[in-house]
Amino acid sequence: MSDLRHSRTAADLLVECLVAEGLEYVFSVPGEETMDVLDALSRTPEIRHITTRHEQGAAFMADVYGRLTGRSAVAMATLGPGATNLVTGIADAFLDRAPMVALTGQASTDKLHKEAHQVVDIVRMLQPVTKWTTSVGQADLIPEIVRKAFRVADLEKPGPTHIELPENIAATRLDPALGLRPIPPTSPSFPEPKEETIARAAALIAASQRPLILAGNGVFRRGAAPALRSFARGLHVPVAATFMGKGAIDDRSHLSLMAVGLQARDHVLTGFDRADLVICVGYDLVEYGPSRWNPDGKKRIVHIDTTPAEVDSAYQPELELIGDIDGTLERLLLALLPLGIGGRSASERHASREILVNADLRTALLNDLAGYSRDDGFPVTPGRAIVELRAALGPSDIVISDVGAHKIWLARLYQAYEPNTVIISNGFAAMGISLPGAIAAKLVHPHRRVVALCGDGGFLMNSQELETAKRIGANVTVVVWRDNGYGLIDWKQRNEFGKPFGVEFGNPDLVAYARSFGIEGFRVESAGELRGTLERALAVPGPSLVEVPIDYRENLRLTERLGALTGGA
Repeated sequence: MSDLRHSRTAADLLVECLVAEGLEYVFSVPGEETMDVLDALSRTPEIRHITTRHEQGAAFMADVYGRLTGRSAVAMATLGPGATNLVTGIADAFLDRAPMVALTGQASTDKLHKEAHQVVDIVRMLQPVTKWTTSVGQADLIPEIVRKAFRVADLEKPGPTHIELPENIAATRLDPALGLRPIPPTSPSFPEPKEETIARAAALIAASQRPLILAGNGVFRRGAAPALRSFARGLHVPVAATFMGKGAIDDRSHLSLMAVGLQARDHVLTGFDRADLVICVGYDLVEYGPSRWNPDGKKRIVHIDTTPAEVDSAYQPELELIGDIDGTLERLLLALLPLGIGGRSASERHASREILVNADLRTALLNDLAGYSRDDGFPVTPGRAIVELRAALGPSDIVISDVGAHKIWLARLYQAYEPNTVIISNGFAAMGISLPGAIAAKLVHPHRRVVALCGDGGFLMNSQELETAKRIGANVTVVVWRDNGYGLIDWKQRNEFGKPFGVEFGNPDLVAYARSFGIEGFRVESAGELRGTLERALAVPGPSLVEVPIDYRENLRLTERLGALTGGA
């Protein structure tokens, strides 16, 4: 028998498998049951370990990393409370379709059949919010388990997977004679629809008079934004994006209706009312329920995505084009160009009344922006805060939104120019995502400016990650809209019940709080100084924070103008 005293451990093998997957980052809070993995990582320069201040922060970092790159990072935690703290971030990745691999420790296998300290069944707990979850029962299965975890996480539609590694298995010495090695990754090729399906879709779209494109998050997952933009320009069809599809089309384009998802009677939804065909591209129902834009279920729909449509009474496509999104759009455009739409070419449609009507919708939104730019009220109104944020940032700079009333304003009014420059969680919509998400975005794009836009409620849920940003040199700017309450719930309560309840809270001095971490803090004292303050904060060589007192009375004015609030939190 081989002398195993100096052989590799199962944890060493696991980390070798992570290297083979091309893993860049492990985000974690250390624990006893992950010490063998941490020891192996300490000897692995190919992978950067980021120590976070809360496991939820680690999960959100892996979540946003996956959404921006299309590749999995690892969020790691120990057993019990460490593992349960990952759940919110894992669930966010599940509904936002972001690939990630969660890795949790566990007690030794000789304790799992009985009551034991900190032991709960994490595999069963994570089953509803992962694509696949398993516990390592034998060390020699690690290569297969790791390969499957990454493969399943990355395949469409992507999402989180989970590996549990009991501590006694992690510490197991491997017999060199077994020759255990990582399984090399492979990538499947994507199919495309058949020619006859493309032809049928082209005929259906050509017969329409007022088609409209609804672009969702899947456009980014497949790198299909250039193809979508070419398709819209080539046929002169307007595009509305979901909150998670912002940037699929350049909002400076006259074809952009910007984001849909707020009001039952918002400007963009009136465009859906007029449309006789909706071409849904990379659209997930979790982003914005189809009953919002197709309440009677009678809208004609073409579904273009990597997987078949979800069953919903308000979402029954006449045709489903399943496969690679960019290739499908390119072929469909070629089939449609000779046909035109409604018997007219793109140039003829450019001057048609239907397009002008959609231009009117866009003009109404731009007029809103222009009005907000002149609003000098203080505390700052949400519209003015969005105008100044857009002016302070460049086309490729990134905004990571937290969840709350500010998310509604950002989605509705902030103009996105490039893909994946506005990251909004609107599948699971988890508060606390913006600061850890911004740290991940800065790791992915170190040369871009990155802003975490938060309310004061969401900010304090993971504000401890300011220390992480400072320690690792993640130059992010945290913009906190302060209203001393849960503003979105206040907004909805006032609309539904006429009064708020249970939504008010106090805040620390946020500027002093930032400075206690060694981070530059700024407080806006008037609407006129907002842009200059943002620009100074963005120029700081390190993390920074800007506190913006916000006047959410504008929320009620908006709903008075546009109708009852129906968008998700």
